[in-house]
Amino acid sequence: MSLLNLHNDLNTYLVLAAILFGMGIYGLVTRKTLVGMLIASELVLVASSINIMAFNRFTAPDPSIGQIFALFIMAIAAAEAAIGLSITIAVYRNYKSVDIEDIVDLQG
Repeated sequence: MSLLNLHNDLNTYLVLAAILFGMGIYGLVTRKTLVGMLIASELVLVASSINIMAFNRFTAPDPSIGQIFALFIMAIAAAEAAIGLSITIAVYRNYKSVDIEDIVDLQG
């Protein structure tokens, strides 16, 4: 397979999405700050969006379905970022830290 034809292969997109998903899960597990966890969760959402668009391009008869799903994922990611950052700011105002280990009082 030539390097110039990698964009015409479903496996290329699936491997890229798997790498991003793995990086996101690793970031969620290892990060100790809320901002780092938000960025890692964005990587997970981007990986799922790449998967949907790749399957849409190579297998679906109607190309608009995957694009609509990708737009919904982007809207969810934007809402998650806005809500997550507002929670992070509220936690910082109360505890003067965004480190997860310093915020043990939040257990329900």
